[in-house]
Amino acid sequence: MASLKSRPFHCSSATTSHCSFLSGNRSLIIPRFPPSSVKIPFFDGPFRSRLGSVCCQNSNSDSVIVNSTSTTGCGAGSKSPTHLTDDHPQASASSPSSVIDFLTLCHSLKTMKRKGWINHGIKGAESIADHMYRMSLMALIAGDLPGVDRDRCIKMAIVHDIAEAIVGDITPRDGVPKAEKSRRERAALKEMCEILGGNRGSEEIRELWEEYENNSSLEANLVKDLDKVEMILQALEYEIAHGKVLDEFYHSTAGKIQTEIGKSWAAEIHARRNSRLENRSN
Repeated sequence: MASLKSRPFHCSSATTSHCSFLSGNRSLIIPRFPPSSVKIPFFDGPFRSRLGSVCCQNSNSDSVIVNSTSTTGCGAGSKSPTHLTDDHPQASASSPSSVIDFLTLCHSLKTMKRKGWINHGIKGAESIADHMYRMSLMALIAGDLPGVDRDRCIKMAIVHDIAEAIVGDITPRDGVPKAEKSRRERAALKEMCEILGGNRGSEEIRELWEEYENNSSLEANLVKDLDKVEMILQALEYEIAHGKVLDEFYHSTAGKIQTEIGKSWAAEIHARRNSRLENRSN
């Protein structure tokens, strides 16, 4: 067999609905990027010996599905989940190969643009990771709030959109029901946990994501608010930079912010926007 060093995996939706590369028992789900192709470099080392079979979705799909034979994982529906203890060698860390697989999949969060801005013709729109990064900074500088674990908020902000590495940024304009969006993202998260391995790290990602999705804690309340506040701040910045009026984003968050700090930050953004609009009209 020819050496796989620096050999890319490539799947073109314009010409094929199936593609494959050699692997062992590990499987990947790789998002399909514009212009309808995926290139993932493979290198010598532990990853090389674990190359496997990939089955892509049809050309209308947003992602590439890689058949999974993993027997460990996290989340409901995992095959034969492994229950780990502190004494288990995998309890504290994933293998280097699993870590690189997982991080390679997360790369799309850095490059995939937030669709809401694309729909409004914003050039050079922020990525999903850009959005999550500033949310994490917001959680960091929020200060001490009664009953709120700030470190947990930072972690939650980092992972709350992580499933979009597979399913993409689903917006209200896409017409996907909320329950279906949640189902897709939960399935994607399960696959990502299985890639990382059923250790404490993957379990923590799952728990943080579920807590956010269900809005089931004070930390989730705050991070939900930061998600909205970061969005309207970004909308204001794009209005200034591109001369647009992006009312849709402000209207979608009206009356939905739960925390006092979220309300105060949102009020400041609205005040700055209103002042700008008044100055433009004079």
